[in-house]
Amino acid sequence: MPWLLPKSLNGLLLLGLGILAGPLLLAIVHAAIQMRHLSDASQRLVSDSVQTTRLSQDMYSQIALLERSARLYQVLGEPAVLTAFREHEAKLGAIAAVLRQRLRAPDAEKQLQGLLDVQAQIHAVVVQGRVPASRAAELAQSFVVLEDAASGVVGLNNEQIDADVGALQNGTDKAQRELFFESTMLVPLVLIVVLLFALRLSRPLRQIDRAIGELGRGNFSNGVVVDGPVDLERLGHQLEWLRNRLLELAHERNRFLRHMSHELKTPLANIREGTELLMDGAVGELDSGQREVTEILRDNGIKLQRLIENLLSFSAWQSNNTGLEVSEFRLRPVVKQVLENQQLTLVSQRVRLDVLIEDVTLVADRGKIRLILENLLSNAIKYSPRGGVIVVRAGASGEDLQLEVADSGPGIAPEERARIFDAFYTGRSPSGHVKGTGIGLSVLNEFVNVHQGTVEIVDGEFPGAHFRIRMPLRAVLPDPTKKQADAA
Repeated sequence: MPWLLPKSLNGLLLLGLGILAGPLLLAIVHAAIQMRHLSDASQRLVSDSVQTTRLSQDMYSQIALLERSARLYQVLGEPAVLTAFREHEAKLGAIAAVLRQRLRAPDAEKQLQGLLDVQAQIHAVVVQGRVPASRAAELAQSFVVLEDAASGVVGLNNEQIDADVGALQNGTDKAQRELFFESTMLVPLVLIVVLLFALRLSRPLRQIDRAIGELGRGNFSNGVVVDGPVDLERLGHQLEWLRNRLLELAHERNRFLRHMSHELKTPLANIREGTELLMDGAVGELDSGQREVTEILRDNGIKLQRLIENLLSFSAWQSNNTGLEVSEFRLRPVVKQVLENQQLTLVSQRVRLDVLIEDVTLVADRGKIRLILENLLSNAIKYSPRGGVIVVRAGASGEDLQLEVADSGPGIAPEERARIFDAFYTGRSPSGHVKGTGIGLSVLNEFVNVHQGTVEIVDGEFPGAHFRIRMPLRAVLPDPTKKQADAA
């Protein structure tokens, strides 16, 4: 059956339009024909009814005039009155002849013939001249019979009109039923067309939507395959070309980051080694001023090393060359190590720590958890004012770990919250603060996501930025077979 369908989206649209427009056009033509027939029938009915009604009125008028002229002639006996009588007779006969053609009832012929017979009897009496009183009563009775016959003809005419009105009503009802039936038949036809389009287009549209979503999220690992009309398949090929191009650009960017990071690590290691030698007094004892300068050099060397590690981690993650190295460990020692690494910076900034860490055991990637803590803490130190407070809390919440870091700095503007986890996005730096690389929070978000966790920004509890991370206490490694099935 699919081979009967058009191969292009335009062909499908034209087919659907034809399937819907054809029956609809036939229904409209049929309805127009039915309305034309009903209109003609109603016009004929009105015309015939008016004419037969006029004939009936003329018949009554001629009978009245006929009776009047007959009575005058009996009294006066003048030839002119007899002539008028005969004229009225002729007109009444003509009216009867017309009614004979128009009335279709079986008894119409008999009724009209009876009327003409009574008229003939009256004629025979009138043309004899004056009649005695006994015959005058008979003549009067004949006119009564003539009027009764005329009433019978009028009754037949009314019955015929009623029958024609009933037939017109039946025809109208029949046309309404036919139009309703045709309209009802269009409903399943429309449903069939909608189902056809849904079956034909829903799958390729879902494939395109999924492909665009993955490209928007920066996931270039799954190929774009679109099965459907040739127009949508062509769009799928263009998306696949775009995916390959973006993947090449991502590889080039990550290659550049790796090379630059490695190139920076060698001179940085020499700087740190020289700084440590100075601190150890390898070239002689340092006075307080020299030692302070050396500590600043060492402190900034550690910061630079951390930035380079973030670059390397980000590059490795974007290249899909890293995964979870799961192990079981206690959280407190990791937090303690991170706090000790930041101790000099905390002292120089005169920032006070408020630490509350429960003794929980994690099954996770220790290195990534350490980098998450370092990025959160260094970010809090960077934006905390001198003499500020940084809060670090962690504990179990059901089957999850809840980790929170908050500072007393200016906080994060609402319009920037949607992008702070994007790579290389630095936002607006408050006065007195140097912009970072925009990598730390991006790496943090990636590492939290790979642990099946979430990062959120909380408002109301602390004056500055307040990050809350939730992730399983026991990390679940992704199933590669499931990933392949999802891609398929």
